[in-house]
Amino acid sequence: MNFDGKTLLITGGTGSFGGAVLDRFLNTDIKEIRIFSRDEKKQDDMRHAYQNDKIKYYLGDVRDIQSVRNAMHGVDYVFHAAALKQVPSCEFFPIEAVKTNVLGTENVLTAAIDAGVKKVICLSTDKAAYPVNAMGTSKAMMEKVFVAKSKTVPADKTLICGTRYGNVMCSRGSVIPLFIDQIKMGKPLTVTEPKMTRFIMSLEEAVELVLYAFENAETGDIMVQKAPACTIEVLAQAVKELFHADNEIKVIGIRHGEKMYETLLTNEECANSIDCGKFYRVPADARDLNYDKYVVKGDVKRSNLTEFNSNNTELLGVEEVKAKLLELEYIRNELAEWENK
Repeated sequence: MNFDGKTLLITGGTGSFGGAVLDRFLNTDIKEIRIFSRDEKKQDDMRHAYQNDKIKYYLGDVRDIQSVRNAMHGVDYVFHAAALKQVPSCEFFPIEAVKTNVLGTENVLTAAIDAGVKKVICLSTDKAAYPVNAMGTSKAMMEKVFVAKSKTVPADKTLICGTRYGNVMCSRGSVIPLFIDQIKMGKPLTVTEPKMTRFIMSLEEAVELVLYAFENAETGDIMVQKAPACTIEVLAQAVKELFHADNEIKVIGIRHGEKMYETLLTNEECANSIDCGKFYRVPADARDLNYDKYVVKGDVKRSNLTEFNSNNTELLGVEEVKAKLLELEYIRNELAEWENK
């Protein structure tokens, strides 16, 4: 992948994903990485932590298209990660989710096309597939926005695609840091529903998916990474065992807008999806609104895949989840601090 002399803009760049992308790209030949976010404190923290001239900071909000335009001039590629992603808070403030996740995405894409950006990768979530909550619904609309927008501009001018993935371990709002804090404070580990299943992946795997989309996606595509899952009960037990903790596990019930399992590919998407090894590719429907002119000739070839969800993927046990957690620098640092207290 050649980023020599290129400029990358990351919206929501002070979040977990932005930090992982920085770590991946700073030592490459990339010319500039622009961090666009609305949190000046996080930008200042990042500035002090990295002290790297390749990183430029732009204060703004995807809800304000002019602030997006100010950051977009001279940009070659955009990773659009800015989002409201907390399920319960979006349930109480759904219009706020729409403003950021839907209208904000429209602003980013409009500004990118106007500035002649070569590629835009939009980050989505498993909650966008068969959505039942406001966050997932807003992300589902975000996907519709970028797929529709991809039809308005030639791919050789601005290629627009997206990625969809499950829970990223130890990202902002993840339950794992909460479990660790509860262990440190001697409190019970609060579990919503023990048998609830969730896809799990690392930040590095999330970046890998975005980079795979960058290299391989066609315009309008949604790219999905094949990911394992585990129950919340197994996850809590794995964290307890890593920290040699005896805290009790307290079941508090399903929160606002939560599902028992998440879906990465719907049955409808599976019919036309393409298996790419570690990934699935969901191509956009290339027909236009004059669909009466399209005639089916012969048998329609469809994939044999069925809905890909956190109940029918590979389910990890406690030991496997512990091994996956130990791959994370965050967990290793927390363990070292805990053992040296």
